[in-house]
Amino acid sequence: MTYLPIMNATPHILIVDDHREIRELVGRVLSQEGFRFSAAADGKTMRRILADNRIDLILLDLMLPGEDGLSLCRAIRADSNTPIIMLTAKGEEVDRVIGLEMGADDYLPKPFGSRELIARIRAVLRRGRMDTLRAEAPSGPKQYQFDRWLLNTESRDLVGDDGVMVPLSTGEYELLLAMIERPQRVLSRDQLLDLTRGRAVAAFDRSIDTQVSRLRKKLERDPADPRLIKTIWGGGYMFTPTVIQR
Repeated sequence: MTYLPIMNATPHILIVDDHREIRELVGRVLSQEGFRFSAAADGKTMRRILADNRIDLILLDLMLPGEDGLSLCRAIRADSNTPIIMLTAKGEEVDRVIGLEMGADDYLPKPFGSRELIARIRAVLRRGRMDTLRAEAPSGPKQYQFDRWLLNTESRDLVGDDGVMVPLSTGEYELLLAMIERPQRVLSRDQLLDLTRGRAVAAFDRSIDTQVSRLRKKLERDPADPRLIKTIWGGGYMFTPTVIQR
């Protein structure tokens, strides 16, 4: 997985292709054009990246080992409006039609030029902006219980088992929610910035460390020996408690 320096407004593209040379080539083109990118060789890796990152557009190869691109496109569309551009060596009309019927936003046959690729990406991002915003809207209020805490997403209240409410800043709330929704996973600073992007967290790695430090002071019994938010050296952070959604 490869990341460029984080900027909040920079689109994050996911390349899904089983050919390493194509992933590297497309990655270089995206990098030169100022995009950030991640890369996956199969559906399993794709799903892991989608779960842990905020992805703005997927470049999805039709011919993949295991689940093919059409099946993955259908699965993505079942619960997400993230824009998809299908990439394939096949040029027949029927393949293009099937891909679009499965929910792809565009279709680009191989080989393709870098200028055409970037033009298609920018066009699909423009067209899909409103759909993406609607897809990211909260689906409804939830309550998450973990350790001795209860977080209510409607009121944004964090309440301890003693009934005392602990105030959270917007940045602290967004970071805590990102971790609660992904417990027992190592999340890098880049991933946490993605997941809280456009909200309260600034575009610098140190801002994540500051927010984590503030959260620990409010959540941990002993902030100097944190048990709920663990630092994973060289990796990022892990939210360790079992989370129950109510």
